[in-house]
Amino acid sequence: MTEIDVSSMSEKDLKNKVNDLRAEIGHNERELKGIYRELKLHRTNTDDLKEKRNGLNSQVKGLVTKARDAKSKRDSINAKIAALKSSRNEVNAKTRQFSDNISDLKSKRDDLNKMSKGSVETLSKAYAADIDIFLNADIPLKHEIDLFGKLLDLKERLGAAFDANSIHQQLRETYEASKEVFDSRDDFGNEIGKLAEESQKHHLEMIDLYNQADELRKAADTAHAQISEKYAVTAPIREKIDPLKKKIALLRDELGIYLEKLNDIQVEKDDKKQEEHLVVAKEKLEKSGRLSLEDLKVLMEKGDLKF
Repeated sequence: MTEIDVSSMSEKDLKNKVNDLRAEIGHNERELKGIYRELKLHRTNTDDLKEKRNGLNSQVKGLVTKARDAKSKRDSINAKIAALKSSRNEVNAKTRQFSDNISDLKSKRDDLNKMSKGSVETLSKAYAADIDIFLNADIPLKHEIDLFGKLLDLKERLGAAFDANSIHQQLRETYEASKEVFDSRDDFGNEIGKLAEESQKHHLEMIDLYNQADELRKAADTAHAQISEKYAVTAPIREKIDPLKKKIALLRDELGIYLEKLNDIQVEKDDKKQEEHLVVAKEKLEKSGRLSLEDLKVLMEKGDLKF
């Protein structure tokens, strides 16, 4: 603030200046209070929006945590399913191997049965009867030759029957060995099915939670945008505060100068009045000795009267 020269100003001019400054300060202070009231109104609305936004963000955080938990459970189950599928693939390979082996044994057994055209028991009896005739009966040569050929055929058929029985036994053993493998394949399928249902349940739960979180996040973003709009609206209002404060401070400083000058004038007037009172009091003391309390006070303050 520039230096103000008040030395040549009259008391009236000083008082007028003081009144003008006080009026201006009062006007600026009312304007400043109005700004604070307006900001308080906006701040109340902004605080409500902040509380709403923060509450929504808190809910979003909780939902995302739950969604991640559901995802973790789903992924864990999917890992188990992958491991089971890998084991099932190994079992399937074994079942294919058993199936191929069983088919091959069945084919061989059926071919041998076609060749034997009878059971071991039936063929053995027929062979024993014919061999007895061949060795012990007195038969014509032609019949003996035909019987010999028949014995050779029975022998071949009987060998095929024995081989068929042997392969059939292998087939039964293979069936027995494969039963556990085939059953385990079904067990794998059932377990994978159950886990897949559970995985799907957690997956749908995760999707639902993320969708809920997205909706709440949109609402939180809307509230945040409204807060930003509030700040944008109040920014020009807030910008008026510091200049007004500075202006009021300067006006008060200026007012102080004029008040100080008025005070000096008042002190000077009081001193002059007191001097005049002192003269009158002295005259009273000298002439009559009758003094008022004010007279006594003046004389005592100036040291002209002692007890």
